[in-house]
Amino acid sequence: MLRNTGSLVIRELLIEADGGSRGNPGESGSGAVVIDRATGELLVEIAEYIGQATNNVAEYRALLAGVQAALEIDPQAQLEVRMDSKLVIEQMSGGWKIKHPDMQALAIRVHQLLGGKPVRWVWIPREQNARADALANQAMDTKKSQRIFTTESQIHATPTPVASTVEFNNQLPSSVRAPGGVTKPLTTVILVRHGRTELTESKRISGSGGSNPGLSAAGWQDAKAVAAEIAKIGHSGPWAHLEPVSAVVCSPMERTRDTADAISEVLKLAPSVVEDLKEIDFGAWEGLTNAEARTADPELFDSWRGSWNVAPPHGESLELFDARIRSGRNQILERFAGKTVVVVAHVMPIRGFLRLAFNADIDAYWRPQVSPCSITVMRLWGGEAAEVLAVNATHHLAK
Repeated sequence: MLRNTGSLVIRELLIEADGGSRGNPGESGSGAVVIDRATGELLVEIAEYIGQATNNVAEYRALLAGVQAALEIDPQAQLEVRMDSKLVIEQMSGGWKIKHPDMQALAIRVHQLLGGKPVRWVWIPREQNARADALANQAMDTKKSQRIFTTESQIHATPTPVASTVEFNNQLPSSVRAPGGVTKPLTTVILVRHGRTELTESKRISGSGGSNPGLSAAGWQDAKAVAAEIAKIGHSGPWAHLEPVSAVVCSPMERTRDTADAISEVLKLAPSVVEDLKEIDFGAWEGLTNAEARTADPELFDSWRGSWNVAPPHGESLELFDARIRSGRNQILERFAGKTVVVVAHVMPIRGFLRLAFNADIDAYWRPQVSPCSITVMRLWGGEAAEVLAVNATHHLAK
């Protein structure tokens, strides 16, 4: 239906969505269709294989896919959502509270997509939702996802993957040479270094034992830029093929908390703190330039460079730091298994994650460049497998 509001004609789109789980939790899939209300034309069909999930999570995933497709067809359209899940309809319309954290995260993602757009939420009997139900069962039967647009131009039908995703596997490691037998769920980790501080700008050593500065004015600009880029994950841009972010964690340092707050404000996700993500402790060298530290302790400074167990005065050795970062990473993988999580940290923790992902030697702690508010993306299947998608991406920052 096209609604005439003065000189503006607004299209009306219907979304029918359903999800299922064989085991609850168990193998799950979702299905959704988008229909032009005026003509009855079927505009898009979506079948999404989810893997292990509950029935309710699958239903929310169906809703998310349907809303995203409808907004791609016409961002200005008025939307009506029809589902046979009374739970989802009542929760999304505000009648019932959402208590389960996985469903809370998915509901937030739907509201982020809608951006305040009013939606008519309608419960329908199961027999009236047959198309979406069939697509959900198709996804579970085939263990494949498919999205087919049937609009007049057909430009979206069976889209050709872009270069960055043509060899991408959304469930398992993408390389055919990767060892098989992965049993842990896929956790996508988006590593973000904090924005600039006064110490960063003056090229002074800044670890976990010094003055603990917050972001500078330029650092806040960095943080807002990276927050806008993070919000695109799962929706648009170079990482549109990933699952959207459902959690934000950070180190306890002020500069990472500030950066996480900027990201959380955009995503509407409260950040949580992981103590083990703190930067390495430089001890007596905190706040000094490299030249000043070397002047203060010339022999120790030279033996510290490239060392595994030599520490600055009253500081932390790389050996102890590495064990701490491994612990922090394991906490994140256990708590956020199967999700996409933003980890706001520092240079050395991000290098530590890379070292573990590549199963690399100590050299990994000084070879990667990690710029303020850069993005590093990796996919981890517990400690069984890892895949690095990007390191030190800075395309979103002001030139």
